[in-house]
Amino acid sequence: MQAQDSTTLFLLKLWPWVEANKNRLIGGAVIAVIAIFIIWFVACQRDSKEIAAGQAMTQVLLSSSGSSADAYLQIAQQHPGTAAGRRAQLQGAAALFDAGKFADAQTQFQKFLDANPDSEFSGQAALGVAASLDAQDKTDLAVGAYQRAISSSSDAMVVSAAKFGMARIEESQGRLNDALVLYQGVASANPGGSLGSEATMRLMDLRNKLPAATPATTPKVPLKSGL
Repeated sequence: MQAQDSTTLFLLKLWPWVEANKNRLIGGAVIAVIAIFIIWFVACQRDSKEIAAGQAMTQVLLSSSGSSADAYLQIAQQHPGTAAGRRAQLQGAAALFDAGKFADAQTQFQKFLDANPDSEFSGQAALGVAASLDAQDKTDLAVGAYQRAISSSSDAMVVSAAKFGMARIEESQGRLNDALVLYQGVASANPGGSLGSEATMRLMDLRNKLPAATPATTPKVPLKSGL
């Protein structure tokens, strides 16, 4: 009974305050409803954009004419900020690379990297930039790009591929010992993979090229005269 009396007393004290501030309360409630609607609307828009981008990506992948760099890049342009749009940009860059358009591929890989530095695919984009520079014979820039891919990526395959690319450059420039170390790292990290097998083959070839160590000779002790 005492608890009920306390509740009744509290409500009697609260009601005058509600009456005095009802306009503010109504205004706050309206703002809250509008905010909830905006959040809901934005979420729905985001979902619809993701769905549309995914459908466009599926159509390109299932196209009877085959997937092209232009088709992928069109999706990336029409659906920016979506997961499918980001994947399409990477696919488009890779398609340009496969077609031998290395400068264009480099541009697209770099655009992805600039727009998505924290993406889970940023390591692949960094590797794409390095490989594109390498294919254009921009060796010094390629080495720096490979090093950035190695230091910035947590993807083991990206790191191994970047080390392999650097090893090829070191080998071509006659720095065989440096190339040997890089190939060894790739072979150790990928013992059963195709990249590891290729690195192992390069290791065997390099070891045949490296000069054999000259055996140390024991100096002759000169004979003393009179003996």
